[in-house]
Amino acid sequence: MTNVKISSLSAVGNDTFQNLTDPYRHELLVHCYRILGSLDDAEDALQETLLRAWHKLESLKVQASLRAWLYKIATNVSLDMLDRRKTRTLPTVEHAPADPNDPLPMLVYDPQWLEPLPDALLADLPINPEARYEIRESVTLAFLAMLQSLPGRQRVMLILRDVLGWKAHEVAELLDLTVVAVNSTVQRARATMKKVQQEHSTQGTTTVDDDELALLLERYLHAWEAADSASLLALLREDAALTMPPLTIWYRGHAAIQAFLDKHIFSGQVRGRFRLVATRANGCPAFAVYQRDPAGVYRPGALHILTIAGDRIAQIDDFLVLDNRLFMQFGLPIIG
Repeated sequence: MTNVKISSLSAVGNDTFQNLTDPYRHELLVHCYRILGSLDDAEDALQETLLRAWHKLESLKVQASLRAWLYKIATNVSLDMLDRRKTRTLPTVEHAPADPNDPLPMLVYDPQWLEPLPDALLADLPINPEARYEIRESVTLAFLAMLQSLPGRQRVMLILRDVLGWKAHEVAELLDLTVVAVNSTVQRARATMKKVQQEHSTQGTTTVDDDELALLLERYLHAWEAADSASLLALLREDAALTMPPLTIWYRGHAAIQAFLDKHIFSGQVRGRFRLVATRANGCPAFAVYQRDPAGVYRPGALHILTIAGDRIAQIDDFLVLDNRLFMQFGLPIIG
């Protein structure tokens, strides 16, 4: 671990405390996000972490690692929050594929779905070569959905060991456990992750080069702005999935996705109804989707996160926008 060590706490004030903790805020926020699956919850956890750290600063031993100490507080805060919150997931985990001929269900407003994470928060995270997962891989929706299937402490230990690359004795010290307990718990967590991954093996990884990916994304944008379902389907794998949190339904395969799009999204005079702006979320290419209102103004409609497998799109996670907060978190304009 990279540590900052401090030799005196007697004169630490607000400004000094902020200067000491600022270098770790992004990585602590992402750490809490991986545990909780929600950026809103992670932001709350970070604020509580810093508040507890400020009040307990005198308890930090001289020459102790500030970074490890902050991680310990953030981890415990997140575990406390897990006891009071639902496990976050995706519709593909909770429900069977829907029939596009069935009526659309009501929106589910309960905070049960994973939330998007702006890639901008990953830019300055430290890289540990001993980690099993790359930074971007460790925040993909597919990985997070598997991670949320673990009990809280297993989840935390797997993150510390395999995502952050901490050594077993460092995790044991942080969680006040023995190295044997950490190793056995991490082994159980890895076995569960492997089993879940095998059950949801349709997910893939990006293998196209930058030029091919850019062309794929350009075609995706044009297909949506032209309301052309046939062109969109040409970009999808045969077994592609389309989810739309906070709707519980999701669709699998070309026929179901096209039937849904033509019936509910691309029907009528819709050419020019949508405007897309490229962004990135959860280590993946993404688009902010603006929808034209009756007055002709383009307003936030959804955030599409694309999982790319080979040279095709394996999954579209279409997060419907219920208020402006999601676009604000991504630094996106509210009027398109």
